[in-house]
Amino acid sequence: MRFAAPIFAALVLAAVTVNGIAAETTRTSQILGRLHDANQWRNHIMVVAHRAGWKENGRIRMAENSLASIRYAIDLGAEIVEMDIRKTADGQLIVMHDSWLDRTTTCKGEVDKRLLAELQACRLVVEGAGIITDEPIPTLKQALATARGRILVNIDNKLGADALADIAAEARGLGMADGILIKENVWNARRIDDTRAVLASVGADVPFMPILADDAVHDARFMAQATRAFSAFAAELVTWHQTGAPLTDRGGPLFSAKARAAAIAGNWHLWVNTYPIVNKPGAMLAGGRGDELAVFGHRPDEVYGFWADRGATIIQTDEPKLAIEWLEANGYRVPYDLTN
Repeated sequence: MRFAAPIFAALVLAAVTVNGIAAETTRTSQILGRLHDANQWRNHIMVVAHRAGWKENGRIRMAENSLASIRYAIDLGAEIVEMDIRKTADGQLIVMHDSWLDRTTTCKGEVDKRLLAELQACRLVVEGAGIITDEPIPTLKQALATARGRILVNIDNKLGADALADIAAEARGLGMADGILIKENVWNARRIDDTRAVLASVGADVPFMPILADDAVHDARFMAQATRAFSAFAAELVTWHQTGAPLTDRGGPLFSAKARAAAIAGNWHLWVNTYPIVNKPGAMLAGGRGDELAVFGHRPDEVYGFWADRGATIIQTDEPKLAIEWLEANGYRVPYDLTN
């Protein structure tokens, strides 16, 4: 559901609590306002901290998908954290990227073969650094509670569409149904219909956005159709890049002039992912223009600046600190009013 800017302004002014977190709640309301009115805020680029903000300057700074990384993203000023969701043997939702425990924890084995009580004995590790943290694997409920009133949560659901209702129920139980963002890949009209059927069990109070990839989607008219079908505030756009291919020079069909015009007509954000995929060539999702080029190539203007010039108003990155600093220095960030 879309809200007019004046209504959101009223929500912002009404965002008052009795527990001393009025500023945090006001900022969250302002983030929602900017999210749901893309046209009014195309002079501001939002930043999404991938895996909750685990990297800095090309190095793993803390355990991915940890409560500490969520707090770090909040402190940086990111608008959204991305979390990966899996389920334990006893059906509990936890925050974990891999289906195996070996890479990111002190335990070994498959996640869905272990009870939550067993997993509480595992500790998250800072991959590659040999550092064992004192953090257990967080449950989704713990992660959402940490984010509540401070930052929005982008859910990367590793379980399939049937789990979306359970994820939404956990958020709703914490009073933050509109504080999470759920998504699914959409590539044709049949997929739109199938996804709408699944969302019927989720509830209209939880924001949804389609993921569109340029190996299947090339037409701005379909982009408009997909976002309109879900009253989406944004479309997450994937510009695939083949190893050895030159850097994209225009951003591909999903960032064409027609695509940008469709986004303006529909009042939705163009969302780009600049982070790399684990064990894959860098910048596969961003036409070669990803975080490694910004950090190791020392060319952030050819990454964050390039996508800003192509109309992106949301950037999901492994380098939220660098992205925010570069965007602020180059006039792509509008401060939030935390005085109310």
